Amino acid sequence: MLINFFRSIILYIIVLIVMRLMGKREIGQLQPFELAISIMIADLATIPMADTGIPIGNGIIPILGLLVMHLIISLINLKSIKLREIICGKPRVLIYRGKIQENALIKERFTINELQERIRSQNIINLGNVEYAILETSGQITVIEKPNKRQATPEDFGIMPEYEGIPYDLVVDGKIMKKNLDAIGKNYNWLKKEINKFGFNPEETLIATIDGRNQIFCQKKEIKKNTK
Repeated sequence: MLINFFRSIILYIIVLIVMRLMGKREIGQLQPFELAISIMIADLATIPMADTGIPIGNGIIPILGLLVMHLIISLINLKSIKLREIICGKPRVLIYRGKIQENALIKERFTINELQERIRSQNIINLGNVEYAILETSGQITVIEKPNKRQATPEDFGIMPEYEGIPYDLVVDGKIMKKNLDAIGKNYNWLKKEINKFGFNPEETLIATIDGRNQIFCQKKEIKKNTK
């Protein structure tokens, strides 16, 4: 039992490292070859994990081999557009200028009901409001509404919003984010002065953030950690 425990930990760490090296993608955004490799890695890890009679290397070596294959295919995708189309496929237009492309639906084995469901998932209820619907290589559907159905933007009214910038966490659960303070050119004394305006100290703060307009959001911790 103890051997299984340690083997499981080792394989988990290996799989975690391999998946991390494969990049940051959600399951729904994986390309077909990435999904296939992910499934194979999971299967390879479970075999030596469950059977101590199988050397752990019999699981680790194929997993590393799949990682190498993933890196090679990813490099090919970066270098060759034609090979990228063969490996990952091409986006397909399912709705073009408001008209459903029946041939495209048949080729992708998409039903009308499935198309409606995917469009509703993007908060578009009426199929007639769609100008374009594109099935991406990851399986996601990109929807572009008709111009007269889109939500108005400040640009439509000739308004140029102020640049908002990126927000920074200054304090998270009482811990000072020194790197973020350095990034905005501030120090602890400035932070303490700003948070004191809310009636407490940085160490008592649950979360403190600052946005591109130098507006600070701050909330005090209500639950104190048990230090006993």
